[in-house]
Amino acid sequence: MKQLFYFILLVAGISSVHSCKDLTDEEGNPLIDLNPNTGLNGPRALFREITDSDTIAEYHYNGLLLSRVITDKNSVANVMWSGDKISQINFNGHLDNDGDGLLDDDSIVYTRLFTYGNLGRLTIISENRSKFTRTPAAPGVPAGPYTLDAKTKSLYDLAYSTATGKLDVINMKNGPDAAGVPFEYKDYSKSWYTYLGDNVSKVERHYGIITAGVNGTPIEKYAYEFLNYDSQINPYTLLPFAFKVSNLLATDYGDNKSFDLSPNSPKRVSITDLMPPIPVAQIFSTDYRYDVQTYMVKGFGVNYIYKPM
Repeated sequence: MKQLFYFILLVAGISSVHSCKDLTDEEGNPLIDLNPNTGLNGPRALFREITDSDTIAEYHYNGLLLSRVITDKNSVANVMWSGDKISQINFNGHLDNDGDGLLDDDSIVYTRLFTYGNLGRLTIISENRSKFTRTPAAPGVPAGPYTLDAKTKSLYDLAYSTATGKLDVINMKNGPDAAGVPFEYKDYSKSWYTYLGDNVSKVERHYGIITAGVNGTPIEKYAYEFLNYDSQINPYTLLPFAFKVSNLLATDYGDNKSFDLSPNSPKRVSITDLMPPIPVAQIFSTDYRYDVQTYMVKGFGVNYIYKPM
């Protein structure tokens, strides 16, 4: 299970980071320090996620609205709004699509459009994606230029529980977008969400092949369980729901971060490949640190830096 390496790396990165750049935002405003005895009065925003060796993500805002997210290897997601709702996200950069904990060398460009239903809830995400590859470097020979390798189209259909209004199911289908070839969906996945109170307690996702418009028997199945939730504030409550869902769907195996949709944070995460005759869960644990306003500031080896809004 390649996606397990992501958590292994996070659990290993347990050292705190203190540097001048972490104490101010891009405009020079003071940030909340990693010292759990300090805090901020008034509105705040999530600004950085950092480990002991790197910056995972940096969030930029236009007023109160998330406008840009910068991740490693100069990857950028630009967020566009229509009123108070995200309407489009354009990404250009690198992703960890194979789940080994490292960003792939492949360069990814995608555009996502967001559609909302009558109740104002996100119901459809449509995506056009291009993947660019290059010849890897060899001794004495630099890596070649990036060239277009493949284009795909994807559609994500979100459904909500009639009883609770919470996200219930995400159906995904995608297919190659090749010039001169009639488009048809070739692959699918389906994710089911279970809750304990308001927190996501389990996500199960199945993957398979579409034949003549019909979903075939799943060829991959994974279960992600989120256990021992705290009662403090999850940093991702400060990010828009549509962005969080889009971020989970950026790669094929991003469900291990589904607790980003929860108001609190789990102290244990269990990941299970359901295909073997006797599935064995891999369990990862953490202890959290919080600031004086009960916002989580460290967990699974990641430090969360805030800024005043």
